[in-house]
Amino acid sequence: MVDRDGALSGGLSMAALGARLRAQRRARGLALERLAELSGVSRSMVSDVERGAKTPTVLVLDRLATALGTSIARLLDEPARDAVTVLPGARQRVVRDPSGWERRILSPVLPGVEFEFMRATIGPGVDAGEFSPHPPGSREYVAVESGWLRLTIDGGVHLLDAGDSAYFPGDCRHGFANDAASDCVYYLVMELGAATAAHHAAKTGAVHG
Repeated sequence: MVDRDGALSGGLSMAALGARLRAQRRARGLALERLAELSGVSRSMVSDVERGAKTPTVLVLDRLATALGTSIARLLDEPARDAVTVLPGARQRVVRDPSGWERRILSPVLPGVEFEFMRATIGPGVDAGEFSPHPPGSREYVAVESGWLRLTIDGGVHLLDAGDSAYFPGDCRHGFANDAASDCVYYLVMELGAATAAHHAAKTGAVHG
């Protein structure tokens, strides 16, 4: 997920990522313990990420973003200010997981818009894990470019071949895996619905303190 200098592809340092995570948490009036509760990520991990002391996996980063009602992209980038925004490949944020998969974020962060367009690559035999439900009203679209993708929605399994596409409500538990012997490359579009932390906690089964 990071290069040898401790920066994400695109140049964002772990310290800068931690500062953005902390700012998003404080803007929502959430204590560290509350974010840990909503995300299912341990308090110590949340603290380490905020301090830039530990590199989160893609799954952990997604759970933190989901608990905040936002996307990974918004944690990685400042909102674009121009009506037309071009993202050269060298400026696109790429997050890599040690398990063998990566997400390249193709869409800019826009003020007041929770939308993410990404290209993902999952290595042979890699299971990216289960992602928490996003806020009610969220929508996700998947299109497989090459390989095979095992898409799991609330326990139901859907096998997608190259050229196949799928839509599913984002407020479901969902997972991506590649059971084949070669890479799977797919595109994912995610549009987040608006919801309060209480709605999200109810959906994920979090207990209010």
